[in-house]
Amino acid sequence: MSKSSLLSADDIDDLIHGKVRLAAMAFVSGAGEADFTSIKKAVDTSDGNLSVHLRKLEEAGYLCVTKGFNGRKPQTVYALSDVGRKAWLHYLEQMRTIVMSS
Repeated sequence: MSKSSLLSADDIDDLIHGKVRLAAMAFVSGAGEADFTSIKKAVDTSDGNLSVHLRKLEEAGYLCVTKGFNGRKPQTVYALSDVGRKAWLHYLEQMRTIVMSS
C-alpha cells in the first residue's frame, strides 16, 4: 500500500473510536441487539458512564433504542441503525487499512 493511501488520524470516526463506545458498538454489532445490562457487563463500566456513551451514539443516529418492560422492570434495548451499521463497517475498514499498511 502506498503512503498516499494511508489514513490520517483525522479520518478516524472519533465517535466510535472512544474505548467505551468502541466496545459497545462491537458488542451490539455482534449481538444484533442487546439490553443495557448486557452491554454494561460486556463493556465493564458504570451505569452513568455507559449511559453517556450510549446516548452519544444514539444522538448520532448510530443506535436505535427501544424502551419497554420485561415483566415489571423497565428495559432498554439497543441495536445498530442502518447509519450505525454503515459507520461501523467503515470504521472497521479504516482499521484494516491502517493495520495492513504497517
